This record gives sequence, C-alpha cells and structure tokens, in this order.
Amino acid sequence: MSDIVPPPSNLFYQSRNRRPRLDRAEGVYMWDETGKRYLDGSSGAMVSNIGHSNPRVLAAMRAQMDRSTFGYRLHFENEPAEELARLVASLMPAGLDRVFFVSGGSEAVESAVKLARQWAVATGQASRWKVIARYPSYHGSTFGALALTGMALMTAPFSPMLREMPRIPAPTCYLDRDSLSMEERGLRYAGMLREEILRQGPETVLGFIMEPVGGASTGALVAPDSYYARIREICDEFGVLLIYDEVMSGAGRTGTFLAAEHWGIRPDIVALSKGFGAGYMPLGAMVADRRLVEPVLDAGGFVHGFTYAGNPLACAAGLAVIREVLDNDLMGNAARIGALLKSELTGLMARYPFIGDVRGKGLLLAFELVADRETMTPLPKAHDAYVRLVEHAYERGLIIYSRRTRGGREGDHFLVCPPMIATQAHVGEIMEKLVASLDALAAELDLPRGNA
Repeated sequence: MSDIVPPPSNLFYQSRNRRPRLDRAEGVYMWDETGKRYLDGSSGAMVSNIGHSNPRVLAAMRAQMDRSTFGYRLHFENEPAEELARLVASLMPAGLDRVFFVSGGSEAVESAVKLARQWAVATGQASRWKVIARYPSYHGSTFGALALTGMALMTAPFSPMLREMPRIPAPTCYLDRDSLSMEERGLRYAGMLREEILRQGPETVLGFIMEPVGGASTGALVAPDSYYARIREICDEFGVLLIYDEVMSGAGRTGTFLAAEHWGIRPDIVALSKGFGAGYMPLGAMVADRRLVEPVLDAGGFVHGFTYAGNPLACAAGLAVIREVLDNDLMGNAARIGALLKSELTGLMARYPFIGDVRGKGLLLAFELVADRETMTPLPKAHDAYVRLVEHAYERGLIIYSRRTRGGREGDHFLVCPPMIATQAHVGEIMEKLVASLDALAAELDLPRGNA
C-alpha cells in the first residue's frame, strides 16, 4: 500500500477502507496517482471484459455525445438502442428476441422476475409467484434480487422487510465425499429442484433462477454437465420458467456469448450486465422469450421501468463493446487464455497444499483455499485469508477478487478473471505476482508449502 494518506472524503461505501486515487487505465493495466501500475486481474468486479480505454468504444461514445446523451423512451426511440437490441437478439437462442435495457445486474434480475410474474397473471396462472433460487447464490442487492440471493450476511439485516423465496443447495459437488460420480451428483442436485417444486406446490412456483457459472457467492462454480439438461427438463415438466442470471458469465467471458451455450440450454429469460457494458457505461439487459412478452403487452403493458432504460449513450457504448468482442474474437481468446490460466492455477496445487480447488470456464476462474484438501475443511475464519491474500496481491500490483465461499460466513475463494484481451504474457505476470502473494500468505499464516 502507498504511504500517502488519502484526503478526507464525503463518500462512503461498505467500510472505512481507503484505496489510492485512480489516475488512468489502459488495456489490462491501471495506474494510481503515484504512478504505481496494477494488473487488473479481476476486470474490476468481473466487468471490464474488453479492457480499459478502448479507442473504438470511446470514439463511439464521443460520436453519440455529439448527437444526444439522453432521450426518454416514452418520447423517442433511438438508433443505438434499436441496433443493440437487434444484435443481442441475434446472439441469443432462437425465440429469445425481446430485449429490455437496464443500468445494472440487480435491475436486470428485478426485471426478469417481474416479467415472469406479469406473464403468469396475464396467462391465467396468478397462483404462480414463487421463484426458487440456490444457496449460496448472489442475484443483486435491491429488495427483489436480494430476496433471491442466498448469502446470509447480505440478507439477514433485511429479512423482516423481505419475502424471501425458497432455496435449494447450489451444486457444490466438489465438496461432496460420497461414492457417486460427478455426473450422478449433478443429477442428485438437480433432483432437489423437483423435490422443492413438489414441496411448495407446482401451481405456486413461477420460476427457477440460477447462475450457469457461479459468481461471487460460489467462486466460478461449474456443475457437472448432467445438471443443466436435467434442470431444464424439470422446469418444463412443471411449467416453471428457467431464468439464467448471466450478469457475470454472459457477454463472452466464459468463451461463448452466453454460458448457457456450453450445455446447449435455452433459458426462458436471461439477465445480462457487467461485461455487457464492460464498464464504459452503466448498462444491462433482460432478454426474454417473445411468448412471455407478447401476452404481457396484450394485457395492458409491462408494469415496470427505469429512467435510463435504453439510454442512447449507454447503448452506443454497449454496441461498440459487443462489436469489439465479435470482431476481435475475444470469446475465442477468453477460451484459449482461460484454458492456459486455469492450467497454471491448477499447477499451483502441487506447491500449495492449502489450495483445495480450481474451477471455472473461460476467463471466469477461481481457486479456493482450505485447511485440509481431503475433507475440504475451510481455513479458520480468524485467518481472514480472503482479505489477506487480496492485500498481498494488491501490494505487488495485482488486483484479484475474493469472497467467503460457504454462504458468506467462512471459506475463502479468489476470482482470477482478467479482461478478455489478456495475452499469454499477461498470464505469466499474473502467476508471478500470485505466487509471490501466496508465499507471503503462507509465511504470514504458517501454511504448508510443497516442493514444486
């Protein structure tokens, strides 16, 4: 950390912790006001998919600023929003061609759930209102999204104000110690959805929401392949809408535009944000099957909205971001560089016995620290390893992202998700700084080290 004491601030966020003042950013790097350079190894909060200060995106934004920065959707349509909606629809599974723009992930999830409910009412299924989610999970911080979030530390203070939704366990198969194969475990976890639907009463269940590749709550969790198709079958069996929260996994980060494509799954509604606007403007989208949208519009309209929905400046930025991804094969690069980075992270397990698991797809990757790899027992909570390793890396000019793994209360996982423009050389720099940081953590906490 810099020795410079930051000036007093009127801002406040989660805590009193302060960071150096950002001076500039370009590509995968960021500089503070002292000139220190940081490799953005987590793309911020898994946002900056195409890196920082992309000239093409900035030029598109400047051009739109010369035309208009705002036009309210009830007064005007605008070209960037129309073009972006057409492009997004072309990248979706067939039928998912109705797009509703928002400013962030929580808004995208809220929009998805509200559309689902209004569809049920419009089609004579008003008894359906429950949206089953998973635990752990994270779907946003607004009240509707929070009611779906499975992270007790975030939801507990507000529980008297929430109508919390039913939850089933997330498919944390890597923690299981049984005689089942991974594919059998996937089917077992999927079967928990069917059991919960029956427990709740199928006529009351509206939807099931899931992250196809986990985000902050589960650290890039990927279920066995068997899980995904079986979940889709169960939803179809009971007429339950399948909602994919691809706020973190979407827009190409896993190597395909939607993570759903890895398993050939067609969700009914998709929530997008983060890398969708890539940090250039607040932007997200709900993309829905036309069969859900048309009855709602026929019944009087979608009772929902945000002031900045379809903002022309935001959509101009988003359009340039997605074109940059497509024109430069950044999804292919995410798959290739992600495979290399995952292999390098997995190789660390020989050197550090306290790394219990490495997981993820493309450039949505994570590793988890444990006290015992055989039992997957977490490190002692008092170690605060999820904080300490981030600090060691930050001191060395590497930014990574951490959370508590087990429901937000204990466990330590770290997301390593550089921008999709990352190269082999950047992977080498990440690993060099990460190894030094892990060595420092091991020394600080007296953790075992191997000979690799």
